[in-house]
Amino acid sequence: MCPLPSSFAGDESEWRPCLRLGLAAVLALSLAACGSSGKGSAPSASVQQRGTYKVGNPYKIEGILYTPKEEFNRVETGVASWYGPGFHGKSTANGERYDQSDRTAAHRTLQMPSIVRVTNLENGQSTVVRINDRGPFARARVIDLSRTAAEELDVIGKGTARVRIEQLQAESLAVKEVALSGGGPAEQHAAVAQLANGRRSPAAAPRAVEVATAPPPPPPSPPQQQPLQMVWNGAPDQVVVETSSGAAPAGTSVASLVRTAAPAAPGAGAGAGFYVQTGAFSTAQGAERQRDAVRSYGTTEVSQGSAGGRDVFRVRLGPYTTPDAAGIVADRLKRSGYGDARVVAN
Repeated sequence: MCPLPSSFAGDESEWRPCLRLGLAAVLALSLAACGSSGKGSAPSASVQQRGTYKVGNPYKIEGILYTPKEEFNRVETGVASWYGPGFHGKSTANGERYDQSDRTAAHRTLQMPSIVRVTNLENGQSTVVRINDRGPFARARVIDLSRTAAEELDVIGKGTARVRIEQLQAESLAVKEVALSGGGPAEQHAAVAQLANGRRSPAAAPRAVEVATAPPPPPPSPPQQQPLQMVWNGAPDQVVVETSSGAAPAGTSVASLVRTAAPAAPGAGAGAGFYVQTGAFSTAQGAERQRDAVRSYGTTEVSQGSAGGRDVFRVRLGPYTTPDAAGIVADRLKRSGYGDARVVAN
């Protein structure tokens, strides 16, 4: 151990070696810190993530029932969106940490994990992603891409793109096998890479009893025009327009549904079920601003109440038929920065 002089005014030969050693230690610590941090850095690789295989129970969002099931040959066309920095490092629906630099995606019903090829029909670019999350919950979208996957499809600037989703059977079977054995994202990626390089034999196709053999459900009936419900919240500019199903027809703005009509009685149109409350405000203007910000997550309303003798304006989404369905939306909102989002019963 180097001697520690009481003053640096002593013999230079005594303290200079210690000074060099100290500077070297500080430099080493600085380099280590730089290598382990930084904006947008991925979750620490030193913490090994265990894999899970999850299908999940049916759930309903905005009146639409989604039934997750194990599939290996799904082909789907629709609109893709993406999610990134606001979710980085947070938990996904199957318990993994979301890494925006990884090629992953969220899908409403496919088992987690599974592998799909996504092709941007607007430019022909494609990429392969691993499903590890649920969503998207905005209407008319079929898949939520990670930032890296969205960059590869040139979706970042526009925000959305029309895509084709093609599930890869051999790869989906391979990651299922790895996940059931507890293998995390790294092991699942390795299994897919081995298949691509011919170093891994494709897993045996599942027996008929493992995959639903019933014919696919008939295509949904054309949306029916629903009667409007006017939910009166205490002032003319706080009327919320909804259909009887709790959601406006796809592609229809709330403004276009407004009709000249007398307001319903207070509380009319409020259906039983579960809601996601995103905030409570002392003014209607504050509530309306947040309502506008969360419209893409589902059917919204502003309800007026009182707390401590003062008027309170609450922003809510719903209704949802089960607390689990509402919880999915609440979790998505929290990961988007709405930390006060919570499930409430009507």
